[in-house]
Amino acid sequence: MKDFEFMLAPMEDYTDNAFRELCFNHGADLTFTEMTRLTGLIRNNKSTERRIEILNNVPTQIQLAAKNEDHLKLFLKKFKPTEGFQGINFNLGCPSPHLIKIGLGCALMKRISKVNRLVQIVKNNGFSCSIKMRLGLNQYEKEKFVYLNLLKNVDADFFIIHARHGKEDYESKADDKIYPECVDTGKTIIANGDIDSVEKVNYMKKLGVKGVMIGRAAVCNPSIFEQLKGHTSTDIKTLKSEYVSLIKKYPHINNKYYVNIMKRIGSTQNAFPEQVMG
Repeated sequence: MKDFEFMLAPMEDYTDNAFRELCFNHGADLTFTEMTRLTGLIRNNKSTERRIEILNNVPTQIQLAAKNEDHLKLFLKKFKPTEGFQGINFNLGCPSPHLIKIGLGCALMKRISKVNRLVQIVKNNGFSCSIKMRLGLNQYEKEKFVYLNLLKNVDADFFIIHARHGKEDYESKADDKIYPECVDTGKTIIANGDIDSVEKVNYMKKLGVKGVMIGRAAVCNPSIFEQLKGHTSTDIKTLKSEYVSLIKKYPHINNKYYVNIMKRIGSTQNAFPEQVMG
């Protein structure tokens, strides 16, 4: 990992190979596939398998929604990494009621031992492993410092912390005050939530985090990574043209990605449906 990394967030129906490549070409250091259910991969569901395909050399981690250790072992036994693969990321941040009901997403944050076992299974297979998390399932869990307990007791390579709890929507301001105590655990912390300016990045650096993750702002402007690094950003018309060219490299990709990206490049973050990432 670099001294400070700029990451593209995993976003359902957005972060396909073409969009990840576009963002990488414009400054993203690490990208993530959209969240994928491990159960679908175990069943050899073809549409599920396509969600985690890495068809280029863009540095990419595969994000999984997972809790069954035996299923994870089976998946990793047959998994063959390609050139761009940089590891596995576990989603402990999605607040979707459907996922919470079956014990995934934010519901996993209190299951410290299980999460650590999942991480160790990945690392025992020789792969890097990271966690994307919120501050808890709700305000009560945040106040009980569930997130600190997880940080202290799980041996992931880095932790991406979306600084909201699971009951907060994107209109709620991300709670940046939590980052210093997270950094004090000695773990590698990546900040996520409301980061869209050089000033905010510099502030995060002062807090001691080792990188930032950008989600909806990157769909609106895929060159935001260049901008946040202090470089000249690319105009929207050029970005759209580049994305169209990239899509042609991956003709089997579902048209929904193209429609979603083209609809929102150049728009504001308010144009997004509520749940696109955890």
